[in-house]
Amino acid sequence: MACAPSMDRLERLNAWLAEVLPEHRLRLEPASSDASFRRYFRVRSDGDTWIVMDAPPEKEACEPFVRVAGLLAQAGVHVPAILAQDTAQGFLLLSDLGTQTYLDILDDRNADALFRDAVEALLKWQRATRPGVLPPYDAVLLKREMELFSTWYVGRHLGVALAPRQREALEALFRLLVDSARAQPQVYVHRDYMPRNLMLSEPNPGVLDFQDAVEGPITYDLVSLFRDAFVSWPEERVLDWTIRYWEKARRAGLPVEADFSAFYRAFEWMGLQRHLKVLGIFARLHYRDGKPQYLADTPRFMGYARAVAQRYRELAPLARLLDELEGRELRAGYSF
Repeated sequence: MACAPSMDRLERLNAWLAEVLPEHRLRLEPASSDASFRRYFRVRSDGDTWIVMDAPPEKEACEPFVRVAGLLAQAGVHVPAILAQDTAQGFLLLSDLGTQTYLDILDDRNADALFRDAVEALLKWQRATRPGVLPPYDAVLLKREMELFSTWYVGRHLGVALAPRQREALEALFRLLVDSARAQPQVYVHRDYMPRNLMLSEPNPGVLDFQDAVEGPITYDLVSLFRDAFVSWPEERVLDWTIRYWEKARRAGLPVEADFSAFYRAFEWMGLQRHLKVLGIFARLHYRDGKPQYLADTPRFMGYARAVAQRYRELAPLARLLDELEGRELRAGYSF
């Protein structure tokens, strides 16, 4: 289980809040936590509320959050306002964007409207791109992320040592996916643009958890939104939403492929890179960090990965490898 902040750290947090909100009698309650060492508390005083971030500086830096929050706000995206900060101690006081995430409320009836708002915010973010401002989502990082699948999901979770043939096939696949990602137009990428990090708010959505933003492939945030870690949608609905994004992106002047089929292939291959990464991350969270709740969602990502691998001939080696790892017979069903 994840560890709660130490009493000493909570005492320091309360002392800092008393300094920045001296006119209020404050009450703290847990707001949320994430897969890192950051913790969030909701601060209440009469009818007012704020959010305070506790990011132990030896584990997490506040500066990227502050910097990216400024970029998003300048782009017209709704993010928490930073009301006070002490980056040396790792404390930020933020405006409160509410209590309901997209993940809390998404269903078949409201998904179209909520995702429409999310896409509009994403387009603002992408249109604000200026080269050289954010770190690049380069080939080294893309490959390192996928190697988490080999190390933590295959090696640690499944307990499988890949044969040389299997290792070579996986390395070739990694090269394909890296080349596809790097060939895409490069824009600002939130990197966790998913329903869990979008808040129902006015204006909608409020965007959270953006501190790891980079400059990278244009399809990355879109696939994070539609092929989520915690909720799945029928393929035809994902296709429809993706077409709608592509049409809006073209009208907005973003450099998406002129041919939608090429764009969708890039979207799917980008998704596969992310699916493999997340399988590795979720296994690492369980075995290294003592956060077992994430492992329950690995079958969803394995399903995503298998579906994409079976649709493209170039990805057939991955389909075979997944069948070997799970003891299934190969069922080829290429679409492209």
